[in-house]
Amino acid sequence: MKNLRLLAILTLVSFFAACNRSNGVDPDDNVPFLKEYSNKVILDWNQVAFNAMGGATYQHSLVASRVNAMVHLAMHDALNGVAPAFKTYALQTRDAAADPIAAAATAAYDVLLVSFPDKKTMLDSALTVSLATVKDTDKLARGKALGKEAAAGIIGLRKNDGELQDPIAPVEPSTVPGIFQGVPPMSFIFAPFWKTMKPFGLTKADQFRVAPQPALTSKAYADGLEEVKKMGDLASKNRSVEQTSYAKFWYEFSEIGWNRVARVAVIKQDLDLIGTARLFALLNMALADSYTAGWDSKFHYNFWRPYTAIREAENDGNNATSPNKTWEPLMATPPVQDYPSTHSALGNAAATVLAGILGDKVSFTMSSTTAEPAKPTRTFESFSQAAKENADSRVMAGLHFRFSCEAGLSLGSDIGGWILKNHLQPQAR
Repeated sequence: MKNLRLLAILTLVSFFAACNRSNGVDPDDNVPFLKEYSNKVILDWNQVAFNAMGGATYQHSLVASRVNAMVHLAMHDALNGVAPAFKTYALQTRDAAADPIAAAATAAYDVLLVSFPDKKTMLDSALTVSLATVKDTDKLARGKALGKEAAAGIIGLRKNDGELQDPIAPVEPSTVPGIFQGVPPMSFIFAPFWKTMKPFGLTKADQFRVAPQPALTSKAYADGLEEVKKMGDLASKNRSVEQTSYAKFWYEFSEIGWNRVARVAVIKQDLDLIGTARLFALLNMALADSYTAGWDSKFHYNFWRPYTAIREAENDGNNATSPNKTWEPLMATPPVQDYPSTHSALGNAAATVLAGILGDKVSFTMSSTTAEPAKPTRTFESFSQAAKENADSRVMAGLHFRFSCEAGLSLGSDIGGWILKNHLQPQAR
């Protein structure tokens, strides 16, 4: 009797283990079989998305961040549908017999095709390259079907976002000190409707709205103005060659730079396929939501840029500031309010996500589309070091007050931490 009972138990254990394996789960440690696959498909389609947007020449960073988040969430859900390892974002379908490469590539393709139908030829070519590695026709078909369903789920969630409204809006004229005014050569305001864009991971756009900037009459404001006036001047003799170099290096759109950081980091850390898919999904959720949350705070406070503040300093009511009517920043000022620095927010949100998954102390070397030709790369010892230099670059470029960058860093930390804690968590054992 005892032997029969033992045999029954062993039979049940074997049965449930087989069921788990059929769902792509290792019963011993819940590690999906996707570890057998390269993460190349994620990195490839991250680059395809960048190219579909127009590469380094694209101008709508807000739309780009939205598309990146959609692409990578769809890829994550498609792969998670083959071998569930993390909580899903939208897709509930499971198919352990689907090919994971076909699922991920098709998910990315479908999202990008809806976003950029004029790039169909290029996207078709990229999909053909990805699918060429899949030899099993049944697995290929099932993978493509799963990928299409994952993409449709994300596309459906973002339907009617209103992201393609005209982003160029006039600035309401004002002579009130501290109120934002357009800065040449871009004397307009960009995409005011984005302040209410539906977030990907936050509960609402104003979830982490930053505290107000220093009063114009305060010492903190005077200190901030004098620093950017001195260090961010186009012809500054106080800014070092190194500071000028990294001001230009970090000038590119944040979603471009931090996706590049992630590509470099996951290759160096040898992250597996599903882990890479999750990392890029969380990263791009954080980047997209940082724009939305940043826009919420910017439009709420409507604070002027250093360009206006320095030229109009005689009107700010602060005896510790003085005007310079011909002051020019090192780099062209983006057409949106100063406070907080969304560039700083995006950088620290990205660094928080990357550090939360890979650990902060990851050294890496990266390039930039806006780097000086003589200094095309920079090397960092950690993600947090890169995020801090990224924020500091905005003061050196003459684009932001220091207190705006500090508020941005804090906002990014809050967003990155929230995204990590509340989305795509590992499945319970």
